[in-house]
Amino acid sequence: MTIPRFTKKISKIAGSSPGTLVHSGEGDLSAIRISMMNYDAERGVQEHAPASIAAAIELSEFPGSSWIHIEGVHDLDMMEQIGAHFDIHPLTLEDIVSVGQRPKVEDYEHYLYIVLKMLCFEERETLIGSEQLSIIIGPRTLISFQEQKGEIFEPIRERIRKGRGRIRKGGSDYLAYALVDAVVDHYFLILEKIGEKIELLENQLLDHPRPRTLQAIHGMKREMIFLRKQIWPLREVVNQLAKGEADIIQPETRVFLRDVYDHTVHILDTIESFRDILSGMIDLYLSTISNRINEVMKVLTMISTIFIPVTFIAGVYGMNFKYMPELDWKYGYAFVWGLMAGIISLIIIILKKKNWL
Repeated sequence: MTIPRFTKKISKIAGSSPGTLVHSGEGDLSAIRISMMNYDAERGVQEHAPASIAAAIELSEFPGSSWIHIEGVHDLDMMEQIGAHFDIHPLTLEDIVSVGQRPKVEDYEHYLYIVLKMLCFEERETLIGSEQLSIIIGPRTLISFQEQKGEIFEPIRERIRKGRGRIRKGGSDYLAYALVDAVVDHYFLILEKIGEKIELLENQLLDHPRPRTLQAIHGMKREMIFLRKQIWPLREVVNQLAKGEADIIQPETRVFLRDVYDHTVHILDTIESFRDILSGMIDLYLSTISNRINEVMKVLTMISTIFIPVTFIAGVYGMNFKYMPELDWKYGYAFVWGLMAGIISLIIIILKKKNWL
């Protein structure tokens, strides 16, 4: 999965007509991969790997539900074929190939169009990667578009194969719920990894804070901003699916979508908590560094306080004037050493009584 940051390259030509297809992705532009599943409660499951979108369209005439999953959205001719056969609006096709879309849901009466972000966490670079997932929900057919190859939906395919739960009995709307739920559940895994990174930074901050620790905290805080930007709009998307009036979404499916909405709110709350923790860690770092500087200055001040009188005495007797009376005294050298030792001892006693040492 690629690691785009806060912005995507915009490839649309200025002044072009609405619905003009211009791919804006920067990832792998190899051959498109199409997978397909036809299923229902009575006929079981049929899996296919069509060589072309024309073959997939022919197979979609299955009496039950059909799921066409396409990995790669750079083939504009294929997009036009899909749009022509399934009567998909040109603006929808434009949004699919222009992968910098904000998460949203649009109702086109005979189909729903959903955009959301699939995220991954690159532990080596401590970065969050993002790719666009587009879902078209028709009465019997669901078409999903993913930028890159991935296995995040394999558990859903396994549920369809084994007939677990409601997924075979449910229509394309329930399958859409399952896809959205899988993406949201993956967010929890990312937050778990981020939590581990934050805990590690906290230990480093308490044990031995260094400038690179502060850099890591700032980097993690930046990732939290990026993560919030990718997930925050999904809250409204799921809420609209759960409470909207689209006929494609059945009432029994809306119950499950409300559960996804709760998970989304939980994720956003966790992100806000992590941001607060990271802000507190920055304050703690600055406070720790300030305390360390104060401790160093305290030690240096103590040393200076102790040795200033001694330095003064040594400076006086280092002037080497000819008529200094102590220079010819037999016990002058021992007296000066005793005087300096006495002054040092007196200063140390005073500092200890005041609890400064």
